[in-house]
Amino acid sequence: MSGTSPTDPVAEAFEAQRDRLRAVAYRMLGSHADAEDVVQEAWLRVSRQDTATIDNLAGWLTTVVGRISLDVLRSRQARPEASYDDRLPELVVTVDNGPAPEDDVVLADSVGLALLVVLDSLGPSERLAFVLHDLFAVPFAEIGRILGRSADATKMLASRARRKVRATERPAAAGREQREVVQAFLAAAHRGDFEGLLRVLDPEVKLTADTPGGMVVTLGATAVAAGARLGGGLAVRTRAVLVNGLPGIVSWRDDGTPLSVVAFTVADGRITGIAVVADPARLAAMDLPDPG
Repeated sequence: MSGTSPTDPVAEAFEAQRDRLRAVAYRMLGSHADAEDVVQEAWLRVSRQDTATIDNLAGWLTTVVGRISLDVLRSRQARPEASYDDRLPELVVTVDNGPAPEDDVVLADSVGLALLVVLDSLGPSERLAFVLHDLFAVPFAEIGRILGRSADATKMLASRARRKVRATERPAAAGREQREVVQAFLAAAHRGDFEGLLRVLDPEVKLTADTPGGMVVTLGATAVAAGARLGGGLAVRTRAVLVNGLPGIVSWRDDGTPLSVVAFTVADGRITGIAVVADPARLAAMDLPDPG
């Protein structure tokens, strides 16, 4: 860390917390680069602070990282069309032969990646409440102070987020319902059935697409449904797959060139998140099944 002495007690204390703070920021933002920026900003803030007034430095730093991360998430929501790097984790695609969770090692290994996809579908406040409480054991009262809400209201946010995340704990075990919801979405998109799409989309659904021009984010059921109706007709062959343990599809053009990989996050009977890879360069580098 530049500008610090190795004997500086504040710098030493901060370095002892750095890995944990980076982990908090990464799970909040899903981007290593953004997480590093947040941790650096936290250091700048603590270096300007009279640490003698801080009773619990680890808790103080967690609060600061949480607030900075929340600002970044809210900024992203205010600019949903903005492109930014490192937004989708690496995707593991396997053929979906129906529910057999105890036999699928790839599924077990990919749950951590699936969690990042699910977290990306949460609203900023939900994500903060879930990440800080469920993953890092921060008390609801402290999280509430970051959000400007009561501990009870914060507990409700975390509970709502937990229901959405639960779908990743045993992806294939709950697979039948997830598959049915995804099939209903695909059928409605094929028919151009706007109302049918709205019935299976969560009102706060988030679609994150990796395109040749960069990352593109679409927020809300109305916008996602409108895009889904316009997106048909390009693929001549599709195949059901599991993408990081989540139900998904791979689409190919007539010449066998991959067109897209799509993963769906389903919670409480509705699609809460859609992750799309449509960048030919990234598709070419992925280990995809045959069209079948």
